[in-house]
Formats: sequence, C-alpha cells, structure tokens
Amino acid sequence: MEPIRVSAVVIRDADGRVLTVRKRGTSMFMFPGGKPDPGERPVDAAVRECLEELGVSISADDLRALGEFEAAAANESGRRVIADVFEHPYVEVAAPKAEIAEVSWRDLDDETVAPLLRDAVFPFLLAGSAELGEAGER
Repeated sequence: MEPIRVSAVVIRDADGRVLTVRKRGTSMFMFPGGKPDPGERPVDAAVRECLEELGVSISADDLRALGEFEAAAANESGRRVIADVFEHPYVEVAAPKAEIAEVSWRDLDDETVAPLLRDAVFPFLLAGSAELGEAGER
C-alpha cells in the first residue's frame, strides 16, 4: 500500500513548544498540514493548509524546509505517512478552522502526539536544539 504524502508545518512559541492540531473525529495531535492537491508543490500545500486549518496566512518565503520524515500514520492503521516538514516563525493563532477540533501547544518530549511527531520530527528538533546548546557553550 502506498504511503500517505503530506506537508506539515512546525510553529514554535517562545518557550520552544510546538503548535499541534487535532482533527475532528480523531484522538491524535499532529502538525498543521495535509495532503497536497494534484500538481501542488509541498511548500504550497503547507501554506494552504495553514490558512484552511488555522486561519493564518503565511508566506512560502517564510518557510524553512526541515526535510522529509516517515512514520506510522496516526489515523489509518497499517499505513505509513511521508511528510515534507517545514518550519515557520511564531504566528498568533486565534481559533481552529475547517476540520480542526482543537489546537494545543506541546513540548518536544510529549509522547501523546502522532507517531510522525513523536518518532521522527521531535527527535530531529531535539537533536538540533542540543547542537545549538552545545555550540553556545563553547
């Protein structure tokens, strides 16, 4: 079975927590994002999904590609998800939109999030934070 392709956006607050969303009818928190439309570039899908899910207009120019990450799909048993993950500077989010039931800021050690975050992206972000900390200590 083909993996599910998505684009996702990491937005952090001043405390280093990341913005997560929970879609209606699901229990797992994940990054804002979703499946690209046919022919849509991953970065453009990330911009569109932030507008649809959070009501936040962001620019592709402000997105920094973190890479491609793979993990078990959160809401489709037996499937894998491959995500093009981007980071965006902090933005104020008023209220969830579209299919989003809840918005929550999560610490990078939170294990109650979707496998993509817990098993792939959070470790990557934590490793980067550790490297920055070590560089600052020299």
